[in-house]
Amino acid sequence: MRKSIPVLVLGLVLCGVAVAEGGDREYFGGERLDGTPLPFSNAVRVGDTLYVAGHLGLDPKTQTPPADAELEARLVMDGIRKSVESAGFTMDDLVSVTVFCPDLSQYDTFNRVYSSYFKGKFPARAFVGSGPLVRGARFEVLGVAVRTPARAAGSAAAH
Repeated sequence: MRKSIPVLVLGLVLCGVAVAEGGDREYFGGERLDGTPLPFSNAVRVGDTLYVAGHLGLDPKTQTPPADAELEARLVMDGIRKSVESAGFTMDDLVSVTVFCPDLSQYDTFNRVYSSYFKGKFPARAFVGSGPLVRGARFEVLGVAVRTPARAAGSAAAH
């Protein structure tokens, strides 16, 4: 039994290397409004999967959260939609979403806005009570989107 463990670990490592080296990747965003680079990308596509970085709902002019929580939720979801669509995906391609929120009493406010961004079924989601967020934000949202093979083929044909 002991001899099979290293083989299994080696197999998993080799699979990870093959995906990392052989998978086609595309990076989206990763700069401030003034064009200076950020130390991350807004989204990374690997094959038919898109990994969307955490987004905040900040006022574009002040880079601070608006006074109204509903407007902040709309801004954060607009940012998610922009990242998803810039990579050729739709909001309905999202399969998993995580929402971080320091104040869980904002749950219903966020849900009112969030639900309006989807036409089909909702992705799996976690709404996580967190500590303080960057820039005093109420919400930070990240997600994973996956294109179905038929949509991926249509998207590839369009390019």
